[in-house]
This record gives sequence, C-alpha cells and structure tokens, in this order.
Amino acid sequence: MNDNRGDNWDKTVDVVVVGSGAGGLLTGLIAAHNRADVLIVEKDKLWGGTSATSGGGIWIPGSDQAKAAGFEDNLDDAFRYVRALSADNVPDANIRAYVDNAAAMLRWVTANAKVVYTAQPYPDYHAENPGGSATGFRTHLPELFDGKLLGDDLKTQRFPSPAASLFGYLNWTFAETYELLYRTKGWLGHLAGNMAKYWLDWPFRFSSRKDRRLTLGNALTGGLRLALKEANVPLWLSTPMQELVRDGTGRVIGIVVQRDGKPLRIAARKGVVLAAGGFDKNQAMRDANAPLYRSAQRSGGVTSNTGDSIRAGKAIGAGTMNLQSAWAAPVFYVPGEDRGRLVTIERALPGCIMVNQKGQRYLNEAASYHIVGQQMARRELEHGDASPSWMVFDARYRNQFPMGPLLPLVPDWMQARGVRAILKKGRTIAELAAAMKVDPATLSVTVARFNAGAATGNDPDFRRGEAAYDKMYGDYRHQPNPCLRPLTDGPFYAMPIYPGDIGTNGGLTTNAKAQVVDGDGAVIPGLYAVGNNAASAMGESYPGAGVTIGPAMTFGYIAARDLTGAND
Repeated sequence: MNDNRGDNWDKTVDVVVVGSGAGGLLTGLIAAHNRADVLIVEKDKLWGGTSATSGGGIWIPGSDQAKAAGFEDNLDDAFRYVRALSADNVPDANIRAYVDNAAAMLRWVTANAKVVYTAQPYPDYHAENPGGSATGFRTHLPELFDGKLLGDDLKTQRFPSPAASLFGYLNWTFAETYELLYRTKGWLGHLAGNMAKYWLDWPFRFSSRKDRRLTLGNALTGGLRLALKEANVPLWLSTPMQELVRDGTGRVIGIVVQRDGKPLRIAARKGVVLAAGGFDKNQAMRDANAPLYRSAQRSGGVTSNTGDSIRAGKAIGAGTMNLQSAWAAPVFYVPGEDRGRLVTIERALPGCIMVNQKGQRYLNEAASYHIVGQQMARRELEHGDASPSWMVFDARYRNQFPMGPLLPLVPDWMQARGVRAILKKGRTIAELAAAMKVDPATLSVTVARFNAGAATGNDPDFRRGEAAYDKMYGDYRHQPNPCLRPLTDGPFYAMPIYPGDIGTNGGLTTNAKAQVVDGDGAVIPGLYAVGNNAASAMGESYPGAGVTIGPAMTFGYIAARDLTGAND
C-alpha cells in the first residue's frame, strides 16, 4: 500500500515491531534504549511467540560466558563451519554478520535485562566438520527467572511446549530433565518440592495455570518482557498486522493493524521490523512452498504463525528465499493437541529403534532432530513409507525412560487418553508387528540384526552412538555404547512418529543489516525482518542447538542499532 498522506495516522512512533518472540522483544528493547519511541504489536492474545515455547537456547560463538568456562573460540572457525553447512544462496556477509555480532548481542542482553545465560558443553550438531566444536560451549541456556516480577503480564505469556514441561504445566530446567530422566539420587524429593511450590503458590494458583518459576524459553522471554516494561515500551496483544504502508518513494513508513475490531494506521518514523515468525500453521503456504514438510497440524510451531507478515512483504515487492525450508524434526502427534511434540533425547537412549512402515530401519536414530526430520521427510517423498514411522522399544526402556508423552513408572491404563490411543503393544515382536500392521517377519529380522550389533556396542548399518552429538543424549551409565542396547525384554511397544518441524525458516530476503531487499537485491527503505520472518542465514541446515533464536536475537540487535543510528 502506497500512501502520501503523512498526517493521516492514528498513532505515530519511531519504531514498530511486529511480533513478540525473542527477536522482536529484543529489537524493541534495544531501539528503546537508543531513545526511540517503540511500539510492539502481537497478533495473538499471548506474547512470547515460538521462543516462549522453546528451550531458549542460543548458539553464540566466542561469548564471554564460553571464555569464562575455559573455551577459547575462533570466529573464523565458526564462520567456516556454518558456511559449509548453509545454503549456497545465503550470502557470506549474512553469516559473517551473525558470527561477528552474536557475542556482542549477548553481552548487551545480559547487561540490560535480567536474562542470565551460561555456556554449555553441548556439542555442535556436526562437530566432526571443519570448524565444529565437539566440546561445545557455543550453545547457551538461560537460567531461572522469577515470573512474579512480571505481575499480571505473566498470565498472557505463552506456555512452554508440552514437550518442554511436565504434565503440561510444571516448568523444568535441562539439569532437572536429566535428573528425572535418570532418576538420580534425590530426584523424587526435588520433583515433589517443585510440585509443592507450584500448587501452593496462592492466591495466584486460583487465577492462572502458569508456573511462576520460569525456565528455558519462558525465562528468556520473561526477562526481555520485564526489561521492556521497565523501559515503558507498550506491547499490544490481539493486534494483527494487515498491511505495510509506503510513501511515494517506496519507503515503508508504517503499518495497518486490526485492534478492537477496527483498523488502525500506525506511522513509523524510523522503520518497521517484522519479527512475526514463519508460516508454520498455514497449510496453503506449506502446500505451495514446502513439499518436504507438508503438515501444518503436526508442526511444532505456535498456532499464530501463519505467514501474514511474509505475505505483506511480498505484496510490496520484497524478495523471498528458501521458502521450501523448515527446521525439520521428528515429532509425536497426540490426537487433540494443536502441534507436534519434538522428539530429541528419546531416540538416542538405549533399547529403542525407529522403523518405517515395512518394519525396516533407515537412519541413525540418535542424529540431530533436524537431520532425522529431513531424512524422514525425504524417505516419505521417495518411498511413501515413513509418515508415520514407528519408535519401537522394549519393556526395560518403557520402565526406565519417557517416550515422548508416554511416562515411565505410570501404568499404561493411567496414561492420557490420547497417548493410549496411539500406543501399540505386544508380548512378542511378532505380536507387536501385527498391532503396527507391519510384516512380522521383516520386523523380527530388523530387531535381530540390530540386537546382534547392539550387544557389542556397534551399529554397522547407521553408526549410531559414534558421533559426539549422539553420545550426549545417550545413557552415560550404559557401556560400551550409551546409545545401544538390544531389545530383549517383553512386552514390546511402538508409537507412531512423523516427519515434522519446529517452524519454517524460509522467508523474506534480507541483507547483513537485516534490511529487507526486493527481488533485485535493492534495499526496501524502512523495512527490516528477523527470526523466521526472514530467510535464515543457516539455509536448510541446523549447525547446533540455538541457531534459531540466536540469529533472531542477533539480527534484531543489528536491526535496532541500524535503524536508530547507534554507534556504541
């Protein structure tokens, strides 16, 4: 929409940010610190976006936190590592901008918001590649945040993903995840203590299901939201953007939103930043652009991610790139839920395998979720037998570990109705195969072959448990291979697992300053895009934990400084 009527506005600010995930919140915060008048608008009635539902991890090469932990990183190594993995159409300058600014971004955040990050000994997903880090310390995780500081705004923060909380309401840290997973000494007491804190949080418990002990993505977005409140930056909920407004020169000068059932025109003197996520839940856009990742229902993205701002950008001539791409992942889908559940740790634990509808293994189950999700999607495209595939496990696994929503120590009949509906069980492998509608002879041969190798700690077919990343999620108590154990103890179980994603990552084309460019590569003045709203600098790859939110925040940092003319 072009508009030369510069005085025909309902509200005028310096910067409008569309979207309230970590990238959008940080962009608004930095712009406000640089003396800009900022407004953040959010389509949904809840704030925090996909970031709030996530683990909150960020991939930051060369951070102060990594140095404090004794890891001296090399930014040239980090660039070389990402460059080799990313798509050819991603400019070097975009990757370099991310690598060179990520540590500075994190330094700014920790100095200006109650957000605390620690570097983790978490290997890169392709640590064996040149420039990769097998020792980790590029992935950073947020520390606990006290949700009481948010007051009533906590009630409108997005809940964590069902895969990142216990019973759908109890928040936990990664350390607590491992404590529960392996039931280490004192685990039951710690769990009981956290549950008591939750249920005895009166009178708040009578008005909200939210856990005020914020962890992971809730901790990150909570800390940023508090800093915005302290900076008096308004965040309008239930305010979807309708279109972008340009002047006669082609510069973006504002947006039109819907608020309280009426259109409002908001002018932006310095610029508009699109940070409203991808098109995870838009089935029509998926059908048109993402042939490997078709299912909007089974995407792990939030329901409000329908690509509105990508379409608005295209409407004024913005270029797009890699719309076929997504942050791929294997997911469980529980009937009745609004998204798929990301499957991370379970696949690497000993005593399970993944098979297709023929009853055959076809991949390394313990590889990164992005690689497994890609391989599943390609297998489905080429052979039509991988959606769903099956996670197969024995009674020993069933009693020791969770399998997605299936909880250990809880009898089958006490599991949630949706979980019972998808769980298959058999006294023998052949009986399980019949329940799965898989050829019993084929599944029996597959299990026998796997068991023979697993008994000696080897996987001659797919080398599961050899890579540093595989071992990180294996059971450290089980040797010689923490990822491998024969499936021997009946009864045997299976659950359907699907090729899915945790969001799309193709979007508007941007340059190294996060400025949106048109189809010819020319900058569209006044318009920026970050996060999954923009085509990712990672291309179709996933170099390490945190390369979704890390770039979103880093390019938000770059965009805010550029549009406000910051020099510090």
